[in-house]
Amino acid sequence: MAQARDILERTFRALEARDKAAALAAFAPDALLFDPHYPQPRMQGLAEIAEGLDWGLSVMKQFGFRTVHFFGSEDGQSGAFEIDTNHVLNTGQALSFPQVFIVETKDGLITRLQAYEPYGPNGIGGLFLGFERLKRRFTGKKTV
Repeated sequence: MAQARDILERTFRALEARDKAAALAAFAPDALLFDPHYPQPRMQGLAEIAEGLDWGLSVMKQFGFRTVHFFGSEDGQSGAFEIDTNHVLNTGQALSFPQVFIVETKDGLITRLQAYEPYGPNGIGGLFLGFERLKRRFTGKKTV
C-alpha cells in the first residue's frame, strides 16, 4: 500500500507538471483539501478540488514544492511536510515561502490535505499584532 509521503510527493510532481488529472487522482472521492491561498479555501470532494485545481493552474505558470522535512505516523498513513515553496505566477512574479502540509490517507488516497502558512493573524488580531511589532521596532525590543 502506498504511504502518505509517496502519495503527496506524487501529487506535488503532478502539479509541477501541470497534470491536473494525475493530481486529482490522488484524492479520495470525499477528500478535504484546505488551502488559504485559494478563493474557496475549504474544498470538499473531487468536484470542489477539481475546481480549485483549475483556478490554481489558471493563475500559476509554475508550481514548485521541495520537501525540507517529513514527519510520518507510525503506520505511514499520515504525516507533516515542511515545504520550501517556489511558485511563479503567470505574470512572472516569483513566490517563495515556507509552508507546512498535513496529509491523511486511506487505501492509497488522500483523505485530508491541509496547508498552513507562516502568516500572522488577519483582522483585528492582525492589526493589534502589527501595532505591537511596530512599537517594538521603535523601542528597540526584539521582535519575535
